[in-house]
Amino acid sequence: MALPALAGSGVQFRRILAHFPQELSLAFAYGSGVFRQAGATPSQSANNMLDFVFAVDDSVTWHTMNLLKNRNHYSFLKLLGPKKLTNIQNCGAGIYYNTLVQCNGRVIKYGVIDTDALIEDLLHWKSLYVAGRLQKPVKILTQNENGKLQAALVSNLKSAVTAAFLMLPESFSEEDLYMQIAGLSYSGDFRMIIGEDRSKVSNIVKPNMPHFQKLYSNILQASPQVVYKHQLGRIEIDKSPEGQFIQLMALPRTLQQRITSFVDPPGKNRDVEEILLQVAHDPDCGLVVHQGISGIVRSSSLIQSSKTILTAGVKKSVTYSMKKMYKMTKGWLRKTS
Repeated sequence: MALPALAGSGVQFRRILAHFPQELSLAFAYGSGVFRQAGATPSQSANNMLDFVFAVDDSVTWHTMNLLKNRNHYSFLKLLGPKKLTNIQNCGAGIYYNTLVQCNGRVIKYGVIDTDALIEDLLHWKSLYVAGRLQKPVKILTQNENGKLQAALVSNLKSAVTAAFLMLPESFSEEDLYMQIAGLSYSGDFRMIIGEDRSKVSNIVKPNMPHFQKLYSNILQASPQVVYKHQLGRIEIDKSPEGQFIQLMALPRTLQQRITSFVDPPGKNRDVEEILLQVAHDPDCGLVVHQGISGIVRSSSLIQSSKTILTAGVKKSVTYSMKKMYKMTKGWLRKTS
């Protein structure tokens, strides 16, 4: 049985989705407008901006149709046409956002990503941008029968668990695991220093433990390296070098490449397996993994934020940034009061 998001949201999401071209391989809603976060009242959550991601098989065709239906959603870049919009979309994290859009009585933000680019990110963590959002609870609105996409969605969740294990001790709580997973896509993101509430990860996890359990409990139960004490909310994992080596070898390709570039001196050119075996024996193995993830997120978040100035336009970019700063300040005041 599906767990509820905010009350009454299902029909509203379907009405919003009806405003857009329907050629979608996947559409989901996420964020504080969908799942309640700690410190937010029901009325605040109900009025938050709604965030969506639309995966499409042909971005040029989709933007062409969307420009006909919703031309006012786009910044001045609409003058360049759908092919140029798609070229801009493909930079960085591979997603094009229209933000602060009025739709069906709500303010929304929606990102468009090519299905193949999404699968690439889910499998290999090329940018860990949309893949990172899909490691946290989301509300799936529509999904076609793309077996490759479905397998990639599951692979992304397994990779998130594996990466989190490498950064956690031998025994920890289920909440500790979900805090680590929810924080993966924020590691190295400069917006967590300027523009985001620094309690964001905790605010996401604590009120939504049942949603995280629904995502990850089957993976934990099926893992041969895990003792999952579901009733106690405790987890034990194999932290031997052999166990860590198995986990390192299972990490997404881009993260393995980041790790090897940190560890392998220039010009030595050892193979990946040899380097990861060395990392598995390193007491700072978890730190090395964290550095690798931070490197991926840092570069993709910088490029994506730079794109926002173009895709949103200067006025919307300033308004959006001010809203983020307000949320960060409110979170800081809540912690110090």
